[in-house]
Amino acid sequence: MNDPNWRLPEVPSFRLSSPDAEDGGRMPLWARSGIMGAGGEDCSPALEWSGAPEGTRSYVVTVYDPDAPTGSGFWHWAVHGLPASVTSLPRNAGDPDAGLLPEGAVTQPNEVGLRRFLGAAPPAGHGEHRYVFTVSALDVPALELDEAATPAVLGFTLRDSLLGRAQLTLTSETPAEG
Repeated sequence: MNDPNWRLPEVPSFRLSSPDAEDGGRMPLWARSGIMGAGGEDCSPALEWSGAPEGTRSYVVTVYDPDAPTGSGFWHWAVHGLPASVTSLPRNAGDPDAGLLPEGAVTQPNEVGLRRFLGAAPPAGHGEHRYVFTVSALDVPALELDEAATPAVLGFTLRDSLLGRAQLTLTSETPAEG
């Protein structure tokens, strides 16, 4: 099975949870993708984190599917510039029209080029996929990143500022054909 943390820096972990789903549990139906035709609403789950390392000055939130049949996985969401005072995001914070991200937060384009959360959408017949929600604690207040940079470039850029990592994994599979 693909390890989403393979060859990433080893750093202390802290806690990440969601009132919408338990770690290892199923992605809520509303968090599946409507944009990609999986019957959902592309609504990001609420996230709450605590215990970040001392010296944290900002956070990055990403959502990655390491099981996508692409050879490189699939990035569903990437946000940086979350102030250290922020320790939660409400449900649907990934929808830019909802206006729920804190001031200064920057959403990078996901795999389909949208600056928003893209819900779960495993291809038909591909089985269960994991969606790894990661909150990275950084020792800088902001990252200097081109607005068109991919989430992979974001991940590479944050490496030198990374203090800690919190993760929550949810699963989803293609709904049964009816």
